[in-house]
Amino acid sequence: MAGSIPGSPTAESVLGPAAVGAPRRGRSLAAEAWRRFRRHRLALVGICVLGTIAAVVVFGPLVWRTPIDEIDFRAKLRPPSAVHPLGTDDLGQDLLARMLYGGRISLAVGIVAMLIALSVGMVVGALAGYYGGFVDHGLMRLTDLFLALPQLPLLLLVVYLFRDFVRKLLGPETGIFVLIVVVIGVVRWMPVARLVRAQFLSLREQEFVQAARGLGAGPRRQILRHILPNAFGPVIVAGSLDVAAAIIAESTLSFLGLGFPPDIPTWGRILFDAKDNLDHAPHWAIFPGTAIFLTVLSINYIGDGLRDALDPRRVLTK
Repeated sequence: MAGSIPGSPTAESVLGPAAVGAPRRGRSLAAEAWRRFRRHRLALVGICVLGTIAAVVVFGPLVWRTPIDEIDFRAKLRPPSAVHPLGTDDLGQDLLARMLYGGRISLAVGIVAMLIALSVGMVVGALAGYYGGFVDHGLMRLTDLFLALPQLPLLLLVVYLFRDFVRKLLGPETGIFVLIVVVIGVVRWMPVARLVRAQFLSLREQEFVQAARGLGAGPRRQILRHILPNAFGPVIVAGSLDVAAAIIAESTLSFLGLGFPPDIPTWGRILFDAKDNLDHAPHWAIFPGTAIFLTVLSINYIGDGLRDALDPRRVLTK
């Protein structure tokens, strides 16, 4: 039209959609999270190290078939050699075979205890954050009560009081495993509950939840289909850190003599057996200590990478 003023170019036409924060076409949320996760190089290193450790302890016994309880007094306290790549202990038992066996138990304790802590924490946090009021007040005071308890003395006390009963009920290995993972999971759910509660308090007032409520969605559907999936990012990060904490807790219990019995060689138990021979057989303690250190460090780096990848505040900045 004559005399009209041409429209000024928009920011999107000049800079493109990516420059104004528009999501990139053809890329899913999972692909975008993976792109941001790859930028955290220590997290990638952590995945490689943890994956290698997990593969070795899972498939290693299929290759290295030396029994964990084979005693040879002529080879006791031998340093690493071709026959015994990680050396032997004071009974001549092969440390490589015992490390492979114990690694399975240590990783299983961390994973199962993490699942217990996440399950309890998500239930408590979801109920407190969604319903609020006296439900929130009561559950959070219960959470504060558990947070006030010293975790290590509580672990030692519960394991000391109930280990004999559980051994008789479920057997020496299964009973101690169940007792340790349940106790560790029970004392680790509180941070998850507080984190989930904070997410629910923020998300329950969002427009998509109000729309679902207006369309007749009940509390169960709102929690399971709309709020909880959007709160999974911080929960996954907390879960990865719980695995590391559970492995440390199990190793601490075993090192103090209250974990698995001597014939079940977890990494913490091997450290406990090696403490009196550090002067003339340092390899006995170096290898399980290094395994615990690398596993926990790798999990922590993976947790840092997940936190950066799943943090919605970083979506527009990276």
